[in-house]
Amino acid sequence: MSEATAPQIGESFVGEGVNAAHINTVLGDRGGPTGVAWATALASPSAGHVPFVAILQPSLPVKPMTLFVTKSAPVGDVHGNMIWGPAQAGVAAGVADAVADGVIPESFTETAALIAAVWVNPGADDADAVYRNNRLATATALRNGATGEPTLDRILEARHRPANPFYTAPE
Repeated sequence: MSEATAPQIGESFVGEGVNAAHINTVLGDRGGPTGVAWATALASPSAGHVPFVAILQPSLPVKPMTLFVTKSAPVGDVHGNMIWGPAQAGVAAGVADAVADGVIPESFTETAALIAAVWVNPGADDADAVYRNNRLATATALRNGATGEPTLDRILEARHRPANPFYTAPE
C-alpha cells in the first residue's frame, strides 16, 4: 500500500443478541488521509467517546497501530469494562490474526494506520462471547476491506430483502 492507494474500508457483523459485534474498519497509510483521520480522532475525544490505541497486553499495542473508536458511550462500569476489556482484546487479536493470515502484509504494519469503529451493546453480558465476536468481526472486516467484499452483485441481490438484527423489511 502507498499514499496513492485508497484506504481499505471493511465491515462485519458477528454473533447474536447483546454480545454480537459490529465492526467497521479503515486501513490506510499513516502519511495519507487515514493517518490524518487517526491522529485527529485520537486528539479530539468527546464526551463518552474517547478513542484509544488497541493493545494485546499492557504496553504492547497491536500493529498496524489500531485506533479503537466506540460507537456508543459507556453507560456504566459493566459496559465500560466490556469495551475496554474483551472488545478491545478481540479487536487487537483480530488485527493480529489479519497480519498472521497475510490479509495485512507484514511490510505494511509499520506504515499503516487502522481505525476500528466498534459497537458493544450496553446489555452485553458474556465477556468471552464479546471477545470471540469482536476478534472474528475485526479479522473479517479487514479481509472484506482487502478483497473488496461484498461484491456489487450481492448488494444488488440483497436490495429486495434488506434486514438487520433490528428490522426486516416486508417482502
